[in-house]
Amino acid sequence: MTETIDGAMFVHMLGEGTRNLSANKQLVNDLNVFPIPDGDTGDNMLMTISSGFEAVADADNESLETVVDRAAQAMLFGARGNSGVILSKIFAGIAAGFSGSGKSAGIHEFGRALSCGVKEAYSAVPVPVEGTMLTVFREAVERANNGLEDDCSADEYFNVFMNEIKESLDRTPELLSVLKEAGVVDSGGAGIMFIVEGMVKALRGEYSGSDVLRSSPSPASGAPDFSKFTEDSKLVYGYCTEFLLRLQRDKVDLDNFDLSVIIDYLSSAGDSVVCFRSGSIVKVHVHTFKPGEILNKMQEYGEFLTMKIENMTLQHNENTPGVNARTESSGLSVAARRAPHKKFATVTVANGKGLKETFISLGVDAVVDGGQSMNPSAADFLDTFAQLNADHILVFPNNGNIIMTARQAGELYKDAAVHVVNTRTIGQGYAAVAMLDISSGDPDSIVAQAEEAGMAAVTASISVASRDADMNGVCVHKDDFIGFDGDRVYVDDPDRENAAFRLAEAMDAGSFDVILVLSGAGADPAKAQELTERLTARFPRTEFILIDGGQPVYDYILILE
Repeated sequence: MTETIDGAMFVHMLGEGTRNLSANKQLVNDLNVFPIPDGDTGDNMLMTISSGFEAVADADNESLETVVDRAAQAMLFGARGNSGVILSKIFAGIAAGFSGSGKSAGIHEFGRALSCGVKEAYSAVPVPVEGTMLTVFREAVERANNGLEDDCSADEYFNVFMNEIKESLDRTPELLSVLKEAGVVDSGGAGIMFIVEGMVKALRGEYSGSDVLRSSPSPASGAPDFSKFTEDSKLVYGYCTEFLLRLQRDKVDLDNFDLSVIIDYLSSAGDSVVCFRSGSIVKVHVHTFKPGEILNKMQEYGEFLTMKIENMTLQHNENTPGVNARTESSGLSVAARRAPHKKFATVTVANGKGLKETFISLGVDAVVDGGQSMNPSAADFLDTFAQLNADHILVFPNNGNIIMTARQAGELYKDAAVHVVNTRTIGQGYAAVAMLDISSGDPDSIVAQAEEAGMAAVTASISVASRDADMNGVCVHKDDFIGFDGDRVYVDDPDRENAAFRLAEAMDAGSFDVILVLSGAGADPAKAQELTERLTARFPRTEFILIDGGQPVYDYILILE
C-alpha cells in the first residue's frame, strides 16, 4: 500500500469508491426502514460522489489539494438527499483539511483531513442523530486516529479504519430503534462502507480496470432516441449546453469580476440562460445553436471543469400549457426565460404531471421535478433560483429527504435570500402554498406562518409493500397495499382502492372539511373516481376532491385539511 497520497492517487481512490458503491447501490437502497419501494439512499450517494469523480476524472498531474477541492465543490453542487448532502459535507471538510498540503500528503495528514470531514458533516445537521452514517464515519475516524502512532503505516491505519466502519455499522440498530424493528443497518452508513472499501482497494493497487464511471441518469430520464435526428433532419431546437467554468486569476480580476459580463453575452448568444457564481466557479446553462462559439468566448475568463452539450431534438417534448418550461437535460422545470423582477418568488418540489399543475395553479413560480426516490440535486435548485429574479426565494421541499439539499443550495446561491419552508410532505406543501401570505413583507414571519399552515394538514398515503413486516401491530404482506401516515401503518389490503378507503376511515376522514385524493401513476382513473364517490357517500359532510396527480411510488395520497 502506498504511504503517500497525491492528486493522481486520490482520483484513483475516488473512482474506486464510486465504482464499489455503484456495484452495491441496490443493496444500500434495499436497507429501507419502511416496507415500500422508495429506498433511494444508494442512488443519492452514488449521484453525489459521481459528480465529484466526474470533475476530476481527467485530472493530470495536479496537486492533492487542487483535486480534492475540485471534487468537493462538484459534490456540493451535485448533492441529492440527506445522505448525499452529508457525503458532500464530509468531502468539503476533507478538502478544508488538505488546504495548504500542496502536491501530496502522508497518512497523518490524511487522518487530520478525515477529522475535518467529521466536523463539517456534523455541522450540516441541526440535530445530529446517532446510529446513522454520521456515527459510522465519526467512530471509524476516531478509532483510526487514536491509534495513529508516529510509525503507523497506511496499511495499518486503513485496516483499523475499515474494520471500525463495519463494526460501527453493525451497531447502528442498537442506537436507532427503527433500524432494529425493521431488522436492517443504517443505509447511509452502508454507503460509506462501500465507498471507503473501494478507496482502500485503490490504495492497495486493486483497481477494477473498468472504464471511467459516469453519473447514473436520473430516474426520470431515459436514453436519447437517436432516430429523432436523422441525416435529413434540420436543427430546430438547438443545443442544451451546460458547464462549470473556473475563473482564472491570470484572465480576470477575481475579486472584482462582474458576472453580468458573462450573463449579457450568453443572453445575446442563446436563451434559457442560467448563470450563477460560487467562489471562483461559474455554473452555466444555455440553449444555443452555436455552442462552440460560447465555449470559445468563455475561455477568455477561465477554464472548464465539466461540460455537457445535448441536441435538444432528441429529448424535445411539448411543454404543458401553464407549466414552466422543462430543461431537457436535467429533468428540471424552470422558467423559459428570466422572469420579471419581484420581491418574493416561490419554488416547490413535486413529481407527477397533475401534481405539478396543481402547484402551478396555486401560484408558485417554479416547480422542481422530484420527490421520494427522485430527489433533486443542489444544482437543480440553483438553476431554478437563477431564473426567478427575486430578492427573496421561498422554497417548499415537501419531503424530509430534500430539505437539507434545498438548504445547501440556498447557502451556495448568492443573488437572493433563500428561505426554506420546513414542509416534509406534499400535504404540508400544498397547505402552506395555498395559505401563503406575503403581504407583511417580512420573510421570517412569512416562513413561520407558512410552516404553521403546513402543519395543519395531514398527509396519508397508499403504496405497495416491498416485504413482509409487522408495523405498529399491522401484519404487512409483500405486494399488498398499505396505508400509512408518516411511520405509522394503519391498514394492509390486497386491493388498492379498498386500502385507500380503509385508510380514510382510520384517519377519521369525517372530522375534516376537505380531503384531496391524489391518484398516482399506478391507479386506474375509473377506480379512482369510484373510490371518491364511495368516500363521499361514507363521509357526507367532508368534501372530497379527486386530482389525477400522476405521482410515482404512492398510488394514492390523501391530503386532509
